[in-house]
Amino acid sequence: MLFTEQYQMSDLIHDDYRLLQVISRFGISLGFGEQTVAEACASSGVDAPTFLAVVNFIQSEDAVSDSELVSHVSVKALMHYLQQSHNYFVDFRLPAIRRKLIEAIDCSARDQVAFLILKYYDEYADEVRRHMEYENKHIHTYVQQLLDGVLPQGTSYSTLAHQHQDNHASIEKSSHELKSVIVKYYPPNGDTPRMADTLMDIYIMEEDLFSHCRLEDSLFARAVRRLETSVSSSHGGKKTSPTSEKPEDPKSVECLSEREREVVQHVVRGMSNKEIADRMFISVNTVMTHRRNISRKLQIHSPAALTIYAIVNRLINIDDVKL
Repeated sequence: MLFTEQYQMSDLIHDDYRLLQVISRFGISLGFGEQTVAEACASSGVDAPTFLAVVNFIQSEDAVSDSELVSHVSVKALMHYLQQSHNYFVDFRLPAIRRKLIEAIDCSARDQVAFLILKYYDEYADEVRRHMEYENKHIHTYVQQLLDGVLPQGTSYSTLAHQHQDNHASIEKSSHELKSVIVKYYPPNGDTPRMADTLMDIYIMEEDLFSHCRLEDSLFARAVRRLETSVSSSHGGKKTSPTSEKPEDPKSVECLSEREREVVQHVVRGMSNKEIADRMFISVNTVMTHRRNISRKLQIHSPAALTIYAIVNRLINIDDVKL
């Protein structure tokens, strides 16, 4: 069953308590009385079709297979919802679980296994944070340019999304391993009731996080591709840039994409391909492809010459260069 604008908001929550988080992330406050979905959304300045697309997706992912439903989604409203979700996980949920985890382990340093569990959790939380930072910096920046009517050069949503979909799979694997480590190796003399309660929180967060990732890979991806096609059509299928009114000098800094400029900065700082890949959340092969493209575009093939180029074009401060 699909929720509609005439459905009472209170009944929506009674039908699926998970939608409490959706309401919060859209900025809709509780205490909406007998208001319908349409009325509650209007009172909070929320785009009702986008809200309904999200809640129906969480109820049943098949609900958004209808292209007509996706066509009514506001990319701006959906991206704001995803950003609020990132804030929730990074600023609230992950730290809250860590506090409970500390209470559930022996902090007297007598049990190294307990501390390793905490260390494993911190690594998992850092992975989630890095992934969401990547999305905020690259995916959402790209989408905002589309919303501004600009079709950025040197990349596409599919290229950017491929990396963050790989990150989704990695996070899912790490989460499974975290739960397995706790279940199998938590010290038998530990505070089992407290750890069990913490583990329940991890399971609930995992379900929430996976739903968030699937929404990005499905509903958000389809809406962005529709927007990308629309912007491309308005420009005659040509890539555009806010500053590309004149033909570019093939050796000017403007001929490099944002990602290529970032690679240049890391190279002249003396970072290895592996270090660059880890910093940019991409594969080593992708780093090598970027470096080949940079050499081809600039006709520069030595690190020393690339360093001079980066300094002259103000891509990096000379103080940051590894000499």
